[in-house]
Amino acid sequence: MTEYRWLLPAVLHGDLVGERSPTRRSARDWGVDIVVFVVAALMGLAAALAMHPVSSLPPAVVLADQVVGAAACALLWLRRRWPVGLALVMVPAALASGTASGAVAVALFTVAVHRPFRTVAVVTGLHIAVLAPQLWWRPDPEVSFWGAMAFSVLSYLLLVMWGMFVRARRQLVLSLRERAERAEVEAELRVERARHLERERIAREMHDVLAHRLSLLSVHAGALEYRPDIPRDDLVRTAGVIRTGAHQALQDLREVIGVLRLGGEETTPDRPQPTLADLEGLVEESRTAGMEVTLDMRVAEPGRAPAALGRNVYRITQEGLTNARKHATAARVDVTVRGGPGDGLTVEIGNPTTAGQAIPGSGTGLIGLTERAELVGGRLAYGVDDRGRFRLNAWLPWAA
Repeated sequence: MTEYRWLLPAVLHGDLVGERSPTRRSARDWGVDIVVFVVAALMGLAAALAMHPVSSLPPAVVLADQVVGAAACALLWLRRRWPVGLALVMVPAALASGTASGAVAVALFTVAVHRPFRTVAVVTGLHIAVLAPQLWWRPDPEVSFWGAMAFSVLSYLLLVMWGMFVRARRQLVLSLRERAERAEVEAELRVERARHLERERIAREMHDVLAHRLSLLSVHAGALEYRPDIPRDDLVRTAGVIRTGAHQALQDLREVIGVLRLGGEETTPDRPQPTLADLEGLVEESRTAGMEVTLDMRVAEPGRAPAALGRNVYRITQEGLTNARKHATAARVDVTVRGGPGDGLTVEIGNPTTAGQAIPGSGTGLIGLTERAELVGGRLAYGVDDRGRFRLNAWLPWAA
């Protein structure tokens, strides 16, 4: 619509603020003002010509009438800046000059368009109040006083109603445009928020997956560094584990980067997501890395757990094992999973707080786990108990 803005009044493309009239005309406004000025001047000229043959007034009074009418037409160029002031000035002009009738009508119409009803009512009442002395001062020989009075009042009311209709239509257009712009902005914000939430989810998945993979690689590489004399078979097996872990980490990273390049539009991973039944494999990976992990699975049929629930339990356990590997490498880690449909699933991970191998971390893993649990309606708590063991406890809902 930008190329058609010149067809709109300034009030519809940003020059009107609140109830103030625009001080800068659009191309359409200039055209309308020129037409209005010409029409008012022609109406004044017609009134002067009609009054001339029957007027019994002195020539000086007739000249003054015409001068006032011309001045009233010239003042119409100020109607957008000071509509009420102009209409009030037109009250004595209407009383003093019959040729100012066109300018008076335009001023009254302008007030009806640009000002609220209370102001319009006051200004219209003043103009109606001067109709009686005006018609008495310059009576129409062909129409009775009361007939002329009724016709003039009806004309003013119709003119004001027309102006109020124009004002209501403009306000409707403005409100519809503002509503459309607001809806567009809200839609953009919703899209941006959805993208932001999706990126947060991807980043959380990347942390959960890569932190586990890389911590395993660090443990195996540390074993090679501190035990250069290990048997060849163990060396080959450890190197194979490192190679496999690095390949899996690269594959996970490639999937996450691919999703980010698509702007979050494609979020379905190529490989199946882990489930509750995959906890045995996760624990076995940690055992292969040299950790002492016990898994107490108290779920009757892990394979029947919902996919989202199993994935969240898997990620929580994965992060708990990663933290234990960072801070208590040689200590025993106890993992307990219990619950069922209707009761929810509880995950408990405990390990001593003795310092282990120094593996750097981001410090946001537990915060991410808390957010993950809360997003699905669960809860997560962690800390050191009375026996000096670090415990991670999470509960996730499982619908019956």
